[in-house]
Formats: sequence, C-alpha cells, structure tokens
Amino acid sequence: MAEKKHYNGLTDAEVLESRAKNGVNILTPAEQTPLWKRFLEKFGDPLIIILLIAGALSIGISCYEFWGLDKGAGVFFEPIGIFIAILLATGLAFIFELKADKEFALLNQVNDDEPVQVIRNGNVTQVPRKDVVVGDIVILNTGEEVPADGELLEAVSLNIDESTLTGEPMCPKTTDPEQFNPEDTFPSNHAMRGTKVMEGHGVMKVLAVGDKTENGKVFEAAQIDDSVKTPLNEQLDGLGDLITKISYAFAALIVVGRLIMFFVGMDGFNWVEFVAYLLQTLMIAVTLVVVAVPEGLPMAVTLSLAYSMRRMLKTNNLVRKMHACETMGATTVICTDKTGTLTQNQMQIYKTNFFGNPSDEVLYEGIAVNSTAQLDLSESKPQVLGNPTEGALLLWLRERGADYAKLREEAGRLEELPFTTERKYMATVVKSATGKKILYVKGAPEIVFGMCKDTAGVTKQEIDAQLLEYQNMAMRTLGFAYQEIQDGDKTILDGKVAAENLTFLGIVAISDPVRADVPDAVKEVMDAGIQVKIVTGDTPGTAKEIGRQVGLWNDATDGDENIITGTEFAELPDDELRKRVGKIKIIARARPMDKKRLVETLQGNNEVVAVTGDGTNDAPALKAAHVGLSMGDGTSVAKEASDITIVDNSFSSIGRAVMWGRSLFQNIQRFILFQMTVNVAACFIVLAGAFMGTESPLTVTQMLWVNLIMDTFAAMALASLPPSESVMKDKPRSREAFIINRPMWQSIVGVGGIFFLLLLGILYIFEHYDVQNILQIFSFNSQTVDANNPSLTPVELSMFFTIFVFLQFWNMFNARAFETGRSAFHFKNCGGFVLIALVILIGQIFIVSVGGEFFNVTPLSFIDWVVIIGATSLVLWIGELVRLFKK
Repeated sequence: MAEKKHYNGLTDAEVLESRAKNGVNILTPAEQTPLWKRFLEKFGDPLIIILLIAGALSIGISCYEFWGLDKGAGVFFEPIGIFIAILLATGLAFIFELKADKEFALLNQVNDDEPVQVIRNGNVTQVPRKDVVVGDIVILNTGEEVPADGELLEAVSLNIDESTLTGEPMCPKTTDPEQFNPEDTFPSNHAMRGTKVMEGHGVMKVLAVGDKTENGKVFEAAQIDDSVKTPLNEQLDGLGDLITKISYAFAALIVVGRLIMFFVGMDGFNWVEFVAYLLQTLMIAVTLVVVAVPEGLPMAVTLSLAYSMRRMLKTNNLVRKMHACETMGATTVICTDKTGTLTQNQMQIYKTNFFGNPSDEVLYEGIAVNSTAQLDLSESKPQVLGNPTEGALLLWLRERGADYAKLREEAGRLEELPFTTERKYMATVVKSATGKKILYVKGAPEIVFGMCKDTAGVTKQEIDAQLLEYQNMAMRTLGFAYQEIQDGDKTILDGKVAAENLTFLGIVAISDPVRADVPDAVKEVMDAGIQVKIVTGDTPGTAKEIGRQVGLWNDATDGDENIITGTEFAELPDDELRKRVGKIKIIARARPMDKKRLVETLQGNNEVVAVTGDGTNDAPALKAAHVGLSMGDGTSVAKEASDITIVDNSFSSIGRAVMWGRSLFQNIQRFILFQMTVNVAACFIVLAGAFMGTESPLTVTQMLWVNLIMDTFAAMALASLPPSESVMKDKPRSREAFIINRPMWQSIVGVGGIFFLLLLGILYIFEHYDVQNILQIFSFNSQTVDANNPSLTPVELSMFFTIFVFLQFWNMFNARAFETGRSAFHFKNCGGFVLIALVILIGQIFIVSVGGEFFNVTPLSFIDWVVIIGATSLVLWIGELVRLFKK
C-alpha cells in the first residue's frame, strides 16, 4: 500500500478555471420533444395519411353537394366521421404513451446535490456532486457513489461495484502496478462515475466530469434516436400502399366504365350534360375511395396495443411505448446480460467442504467476526450491505438459525487485518464467547491452505482438484483456518499473519445462482425460434458456465466461434462481424458500447432485436434495439432508454411478452380480415351501383356506423382476445412477409365476394319488387312487381342495412376463430368479446328502431329481426363446418 501523502487540492481560483475549461459535473439531459410535436408525429402513420387524403376528398364532395346540388347539411357527416376516426386513433395513442411517460418520470431524476468530500485549499470540505471539477481530490468511503471518473492516489481494501457500467459486481482496486489486472474492463487504479464503493476507502484525482465521463458517454449514446422502424410499421406501410392502389384502380374503373357507357348511349354530344355526368362520375369514384379506406383500422391497432399494454402489466411487463407490445412478437434475437436477469444477483453458498469435523461454534463465530459485510433485515428479503461474497456467508448463517450480529457482539475483536488484493486474505483475532483467544483467517483457498500446519488430513492435490472443479463452474471460493492462541503465540506482525499453528477448516464455493425459472424460459424462447445471446462483463469461463446452466451453451456442439471477448469483438471489422455475428452466443468481458454494436450489426442482418439490461452500460443498446427491456431494479438511465420494464427482473417475463406480442399481431390480422371483408363487399356494391345507374343503398351515416362505430367495437372485441400459448410453437414471422397472408386473402376475396353477390341479389329484388316484410323474399309469387319505381322504400333500405350489418356481425365470430384451430364458440376467458358482441347487436336494433331520418331507416317488425338474424347466422354455421373439416 502506498504511503499516505498530504494533499492540498485545488484553490478556489483553480476550481473556477477548471469548471470553465472542462464543464460541470452534470449529465446533459436529452432534449424533450414538445407535446404538440409528439402529437403531430402520430399523424405519420401510413393509414392515418390515407384517412387524411380520404377526408379531404370527402370534404370536397360534401361542399359540392351542399352548395352545388343544394343538399342538406347531412352531407358533411362522412368527412366529420372520418376526422373523428383520425382524432380518436391519434389521440388514444398519444394519451396512453403520455400516461406511461408520467409513470416513468421519477426514474429520470438524478440527485446532483449529493454531498461529496473533497480536498480544496488544503482542507477537507463537502461540495455538491455537481460542483466537482477536473483536478479535484475526492475522498471515497464505503457505501458512497463515485462522483466522477478519476485516478486513484490511495486505495485501502478498496472494492467497487462496477455492475452499472460493466456488469461486474465486485472489482478490486489498487494503486500497486504489480497488482493491476489486465483483464479488467477499466484500469485497476481508476474509479468511474456512477459506480459504488462496496468496501474500503480511497482517494482519487478527478480526470473527467459530466458528459466526458464513461457514464456520460454511455448516457449520451442512449439519447441518440436511431429511428428503427418497427415490423408493424413496415407491415402497415405495405397495407396502406395496397389499399391505396386497389381503391384508385376501382375509382379508375368507375370513371372509364361510366364514360364508355355515356358515349355508347348518347344520341348527340352536349357539353353541359357531359360535364354534369363527369362530375357525378368523379363523385362516385371518390365515394368509393372513401368507402375503401378502413377508417377503423388505426383505431383497432391503437386499441389492441393499448389493451395489451394494460394487460401485460399483469404479467410483470410495464410497457412504456405502445409499439413494443407487438414488436416483441416479431423478435428474432434476444441479447441479454447475465447478472440480475439470468442470475439472482445475490451471491449464495453453493457447497461447503469442511474437514476434520470442526464444531459449529468455531465455524459460525469465524464466519461472523471475520467479515465486514452486514445484512439489512428491515424488509422481508434480507439485503446484503458490503461485499456480496461475504454477504453470502452471513445469509448461510441465517439459514442455519445463527445470528451473526449476536455472535459479533459476544466475541470482542482484539486485532484485525483487512483483505487486500496483495495478501488475498483477511484475519481477525477475537476474545471468543468461550473465553478463548482465537485467530480466524479467510481468503483465497490456496493461500490459506499454504499457511496451515494442520491440514485436517487433506492433501494439496485434493484441494487443487476441488478448486479446479469449482472454477470450471464459474464459482468463487474461500478457504478458512483458525488457531487457538496461547500465551506467547504470534498472531499478526508487519501486516501479515505470523501464526504458526493454523488448522485448515475447509472450502466454501459461492455462486450467483441462475434463477430457477430461467432454463425453462430460455428453452421456451429458443423453441419459439428466437436466438439468445449473452453479453456480460464477466470472464469467458463464468459466462460459458452460466450459458451451460441456462441451456444456451453445449460443449459438444459449441466452440471458439460461438464465444468472443469484448476486446476481440471490438477489433473485428464490420463486414467480418456481420458474417460471424449469427454464430456468436456469448460476448465476455464486454464494454458498454459492445452491446450497442452487436444490436446494430444484427439489425443490419435484418434481425428484429430485443435487448435486456439493468445498468447504465446497457442504455445505448436498449435505445438502439427494436425493443429495449430494462429490469425493475435497474438504473434510471437504463429504464429511460427502454420500451418495456420487466418489473420482476425475470427472463420468464420476456417469454410472456413474446407470447403477448405474437397473439396481438394475430388479433390485428383478425381485425384486418374482418374489416377488409366488409370493405370488399361495400366497394363492389358501390361499383355495381355505378354501372347499374343506381345510387348506393348504404347511406353516408350508415357507412359511418359500419366503418367507424361498429368497427371500433369489433376492434375492441378482437383486441380483448386472450393470448394463446400455441403461438410459442411457431417460428418468428418474416419481416418481408405481408400482413395479409394467403388464407386471409382467400377469406377476404371469397367471403367478401359471396357477401357482394348475396347483397346484389337482395338489392335486385328490392328494386324490382315491393317488399314490405323480409318473408316476402322467400315467396316471389305474392310480391308486387314495382318495375316503374326502382328506388328503395325506407323499409327496404332498413332491411338491406340490417342484413349488411349482420353479415358482418356473424363474420366477426369467424374472424375471431381465424387460425386458432378452435370453434368460434370457445368463449373461455373471452368475456370482453361476448359483451362487445352484445353491444353491437343491441346498437343495431336501437339505430334501426329510433334512427329515423338521420340513418334513413324505419323500424322493423319482430319477425323481420328474427328472420334476418337467423338467416345471416348461416355465415357463422358455414364457417364452423369449414373449421370442422379442416381439423
């Protein structure tokens, strides 16, 4: 240990000069996006853009009809409805994310006023952490957070927890060059901002403050928005393009077809007639474009994400950004850290090997008094204060009913030799509760064993073999010895144990055990086709052993190409890394920015990447990933950079998030199936009407009910479907795959086409016959031919509207059962769906009964309702037969 020196520190003038030159010791917070701008960003959604265009066109038509054709104010219902749909979808998404942000606001508060001991003007004084400057001499004590990056001038038994930066919970620090560890992520004589002094004390000279510290660089990297496009956004982009192209194609067909009909049927050309006809044609074409746009889809996606956001919290996934709910389902790679995610982040005794049958009194007292750790018992779960390895020993005593605090009180300490990296052991002399004077020694087993005269019948070869076994299992080991001191016996001299009759007690193996649920959770996500990669600051041996225990590493099939150190990783050129990255399973001794580079490389290979992390070092990777998963007890910087916080810190919660994400995507697909079938039927009805010379039998307000209100309820119903565990048997979906797959296309075109033909037939009957009740459709002889007046009566319009709605209503049940392999009548855990279906049913009856002129309807008889509901339910029964045969 270096000899103590006198430090003068900086003068007041030098402090001001240093602050002006090197800046203040505050991390520059990320620039907050104004609320208005965040709201406007919601309008960048591809489907919202289509709706805005449709809304603008609809306003144009309504203005022409109101002022040019002298129609009533009701013509403005359609554009109003479209803009209500836009505001609901964007507003809901904005409100839900704003609410989640408020829950996270406290996590970003950093206390920069915490007092720090510094030497200035030759005196020890306290200053707020934010006032520390480059060149300051800082005094570090146990339990304190290191305020800035610096070089150690003194280090006495100094151990620092660097897990927030490297994942390494205990790093011995020294100023002796001979004791430097070249494998350490940061130099052995450096202390870094944001790390915590676990043991000992020291003095350091500040080298960097604020944004220029390693912690600051990581924090800054975490603010960079790489604007990674989520898989769902890509899918909806594609769907938006498709809807646009199809609706424009239909509109063009209408214009061309009607112009041909005009020129074929004209007796003589008249400009006035032609312009009027052309305007009418364009209005029909634009109406079809508006009908084709699924107004309810943005709302459906928002409601599905919001519902999942709320429900996922019950599975310990606190979702901050809505898109993350679904993106988890598309994940192809999970990059995870080790400590606290795969392991319990609490050192525990794995195995004890005591020799010569020592008494419990000696063992328990030796462990209790020869330790500097403490246990915080104020909560239900004991918390270790101090060295986690020593804490494991105290927890072991507690499990055996021994009170370490009482044992310490009963044994008076006479002498103490603290642990140093040079000695590799610590020793304590006590006046035992038995009245004897005893020397207890604890440290590196090979060192302690070599100091012992009585080895309890164990050979060095046996000890070495045991140590090798435990080291291969990535465990820490401690050796124990003791000696009863007689008068005249030597104990501690010149900073060393001088006792000559030590008895070896044995070895204890200590590990940070893998969480009990992790092996099954890792297997679950790997069986689901998702790769798992471990990125840790631990040694390759430790990382590999954890990989074995969780089921990721297999000695028979995995080799050097599957594991790499941070140094080797940093040296790989980008092109070579892109080729190798798929095979890498473990990165050991990783530096903070290694995980971010790994994420970006995987994304370059078109992978969908989720990252777990709890430390400040993980923040850049959490931000860069498609989904960042922070741990509930992680640092505020990590949580701020993440999209989801795993409240219980468990990897198994990640598997549940994947299941929710995949189920959510299926629910969105089911809604698209449902709504596109509605739109196909509606578009063909408008198209046929254009060529038949008749107006659409569905009025503006009726289409508003179908496209907005009913679809919103349907979205809620389909979004409320519970997740299915069967989705975990599938492989991740391809990012290139279109959101509408082949079975969906067949159903949309097939069912939509059948609905169109059925509705066209009913429309033909209503136009050519005077139908007063629905039963007349089934008995043509009793119907009165009404060929001179092809327009529909209010009763016929009401029946047509109701038939159209109930065809879609029953088809919603078919959409619900899509790709589930189950009956549409499987209602377990689907109370929400049943309730919303009843709301739609009652809503339709209410609208037809009291809607009057607003909806252009008239009340129907009880028989009409029974026949329409019963006849249209064939849609569901036929769907059930199809599903039965498919089994």
